[in-house]
Amino acid sequence: MVVAYDLLFRNGRIATGSGVFEADLAVKDGKIAAIGSLAGETAERDIEAKGLILLPGAIDTQVHFREPGLTHKEDLESGSRAALYGGVTAYLEMPNTNPTTTDEATLRDKLDRAAKTSWVHYGFFVGASTDNVNSLAEYEKLPGVPGIKIFMGSSTGPLLVGEDDELRSVLRSGRKRCPIHAEDEARNRQRKALLSEAPNAREHPFLRDAESARLATERILRLSAETGRPIHILHVSTADEPPMIAEAKRQGLGTTAEVTPQHLWFAGEDYERLGTHLQMNPPIRSAEHREGLWKALEAGVFDVFGSDHAPHTLEEKGIPFPGSPSGMPGVQTMVMALLRFVQQGRLSLETVVKMACERPASLYAIEGKGRLEVGMDADLALWDLGRTVVFERRMVQSKCGWSPYEGETLAAAPEMVVVGGKVALESGEATRVHVEMLKFGA
Repeated sequence: MVVAYDLLFRNGRIATGSGVFEADLAVKDGKIAAIGSLAGETAERDIEAKGLILLPGAIDTQVHFREPGLTHKEDLESGSRAALYGGVTAYLEMPNTNPTTTDEATLRDKLDRAAKTSWVHYGFFVGASTDNVNSLAEYEKLPGVPGIKIFMGSSTGPLLVGEDDELRSVLRSGRKRCPIHAEDEARNRQRKALLSEAPNAREHPFLRDAESARLATERILRLSAETGRPIHILHVSTADEPPMIAEAKRQGLGTTAEVTPQHLWFAGEDYERLGTHLQMNPPIRSAEHREGLWKALEAGVFDVFGSDHAPHTLEEKGIPFPGSPSGMPGVQTMVMALLRFVQQGRLSLETVVKMACERPASLYAIEGKGRLEVGMDADLALWDLGRTVVFERRMVQSKCGWSPYEGETLAAAPEMVVVGGKVALESGEATRVHVEMLKFGA
């Protein structure tokens, strides 16, 4: 008997950005080979998926995996393993490592490391700096590079590009969409003087206030219009920014924006319980700002979900505020949190697929990823939306060993994850499969 396929998922529900429908899905030679009624067809492995949901593998477009130089917190192996356990089959990693990813040599080093240790597909941003501006147009064309990352705030050394003249020069060097960390560095520095005599993490959104984010977003949108360079505003945290982003979209500037699950999940009152574990940049803010983000999400202002996975050790997080570092793990819990919103009726499954899978692929022109369609790469995850889990510290795959979601009810982890047409995770057990550097179109 001739076996037609490698894997055959039968009777599952196929989730796309435009709808959910019941069908069989077959995989052959690393690709999605057929979708429809495949009764009578054969495969090396038949998987009964009745009652389960097939989602494209999520693409996390903002992670900090800390390698090289900061691998006591995380490395490419542990960070990508956490991604796999959360149904994320591709990631785009940020340049604020040590050394920073600001030239071809440091990029090549990361690509070589990932080729040896990553559990899922990978790409790496090059960081804009005051030193490499004349080379950025060349760097953004290098293999494995989705674009050039700009830090307007919350960075130090060469990666901090805070002045308008510097930003203007960076935006004029190249064509690809630039992801932006938009906080006003000058305002943040000035407000450090307002720290109380008994510092507490609850002061973080006061010191790095909403006006800092609003000012920076306003400035970078103006410079985007001036230079004609499209930008992508990362981790929007205020109710003040979405109207500006929506207006830039109406003007046809090519503007896109990201919101994180944690900015939709947590709010200011959670600092009392979580302390510095909730500290990130830009901050988790008041319930009013969180509600503003939800309204903007419902209005279609945001394009993608991203985790801003930025782990630190428990020891580092235990340093009294404000000496504690900002950032939290999130790549493993991103889709689990989003699907919990689906279970609660706050999000549609179509929105999750669009913003965690399809739009990340289209935003950075990632070839073959993000969609469950015949001919696309077979990167997918099988989920049971009838199940939930109370997330516990023992479940954390990240090297940092903790999560702000400990004790929270999330959608249960995926039953199975397929990467490149091979089963890479099943029933909580990971298996090494072939992964690749992502390919980016123009």
